[in-house]
Amino acid sequence: MASIVRVAVLIWADLLAWFAMWVMVTYLTNVWKISFIHAAGIVNISEATAAILSVVFAFFVDAFMGNYSMLLISSVAYTIGLGLLSLSTPTVLSSGIGDTQRVLFYTALSLVVVGIAGHMVSLVPFLNEQDTEKGRKFLFQLPGIIIVVIVGVIGAIALPYIKPWSIRFGVPAICTLVATLLFLSGSFSYECSGPKGSSLTILFRVFVASTSNMFKPLPNNADQLYEHDGLDLHSLPRTRGLRCLDKAAIRPTTLDEQNQNKWRLCRITEVEETKVVIRMIPVWITFIICGIVLSVGNTYFLEQANHMNRKVGKVNVPFTFFLLMFNFSKFIFPKIYTKVANPLGRYAPPIGIAVAMIFSIASCITAAIVETQRREVIRSKGLLEKPNDKIPMTVFWLLPQFLLLGAHEGIYKQSIASFFAGQAPQWITDKYRRSFSNGMLGLGFMSSVLSVYVVRKVSEMGGKTSWFQHTLNKSHLDYYYWTLAALSAVNLVYYIVLSCLYTYGDSKVEDEEVTQSEGISASPAIRSTQILATMMVETSNSKLHDREREWSGLSRFHIEYSSLVNSNQR
Repeated sequence: MASIVRVAVLIWADLLAWFAMWVMVTYLTNVWKISFIHAAGIVNISEATAAILSVVFAFFVDAFMGNYSMLLISSVAYTIGLGLLSLSTPTVLSSGIGDTQRVLFYTALSLVVVGIAGHMVSLVPFLNEQDTEKGRKFLFQLPGIIIVVIVGVIGAIALPYIKPWSIRFGVPAICTLVATLLFLSGSFSYECSGPKGSSLTILFRVFVASTSNMFKPLPNNADQLYEHDGLDLHSLPRTRGLRCLDKAAIRPTTLDEQNQNKWRLCRITEVEETKVVIRMIPVWITFIICGIVLSVGNTYFLEQANHMNRKVGKVNVPFTFFLLMFNFSKFIFPKIYTKVANPLGRYAPPIGIAVAMIFSIASCITAAIVETQRREVIRSKGLLEKPNDKIPMTVFWLLPQFLLLGAHEGIYKQSIASFFAGQAPQWITDKYRRSFSNGMLGLGFMSSVLSVYVVRKVSEMGGKTSWFQHTLNKSHLDYYYWTLAALSAVNLVYYIVLSCLYTYGDSKVEDEEVTQSEGISASPAIRSTQILATMMVETSNSKLHDREREWSGLSRFHIEYSSLVNSNQR
């Protein structure tokens, strides 16, 4: 039990850090006094970097390091990063924001990004390696649940009311330090599996081999292409597209050449599976626009809430309330879609992606309407030149757009996981499918910075006032939301055309895929709780699946036996 609990404390520490990091954009605008555009850019770039790093880290874990080494490095980086983040706040080293604070902040953010990416890749797999039944019972029964609830309550309720940001960042830093030390204390008791080689090597081998044989003529006879002995080559589904990759399987003239270098010769099956991955790239491109839409959740949405009335009676509603509502929606809507869409079979995942895109359009339209109403209140109350004053408009106006955005993310990630589970080659494991999807969504987060820059420049053309000003009150954020709605609509049309031309294998929507796909979200900290949810489900699924298979087999036997009896009676 001790081993699995020592690993689990890292997740509980991540959960606490999640709540502190989620409001980073308000920290930058309220404390650093920088524009909300600059603050959103910093947050989105860090999001994107963590997502893209997860792809690189996944390869290094399998090829060179193993989960323990990655988890050790990332945990130390996470701890130092949160500690430096606490030191970078005003009143710790100086009363203002100087060069020292800036160096500490950006160094801290870089280390936190490394920590997040490493935990995304290795925390759940390493926990699954600690196969102790007693420890799992501890996590899933009352003690583990109580700890998760306590950490969640502290993060969601207590942290937002801590005024000094040094303490608000310091508490997660201390907890992460304690969790890392506890993790290190069990280093000699863990069950560790070393690097076994990355399945992505197949992709690299195909590219290298086809490039090395690029000047060789491609044989017309399929028998001249290499495959394992004993397999019927003609039964393999050889496709006509991307024939340049077929050169990777040109059979050498001698047996010695054939066995000499695997980087100059690949099986035709490996080539065809590589083609399948390449054909998925157009689908992955649709993730970029979805990433741009998701990036507004903990940036512009949160900055709007920062300037609205958050009081309910005499109590201020913490920003984390919207985070909880967002995650509630992200949990509920995929469950509903699963029940409705399972009869659609292999078409359920691609339809689910389209449904999620519709939710993203609805979220952007709702946000644009609410922002228009907020600007009307600003003008009517004469607050245009008073950016620090609270707007007499309840913050609950923002709740629908958070719920719609949560539905978009939940259904989208569930459908993506189911889609690629059915379409990708078997050697592209769940880890890589999630990493690839996360990487493309990360490009979307990074593209959100570019989209703001382009929209800003276009809106200034002809001497007009830019939609983005230094303060939120003077900006036309509603116009930007309408722009995102239009981009999402174009993305939906592009995806529908693409999906109609795609050849589908067998796949369906399953509840399990919701947790398997949770690798990136609207903020660095949200991933921590997604890792917690993933761990909870994945570590229990091994037992559940065995029981499900048993009951499934018994049910099929019962049905077949009953039908046989009925036919005999007739």
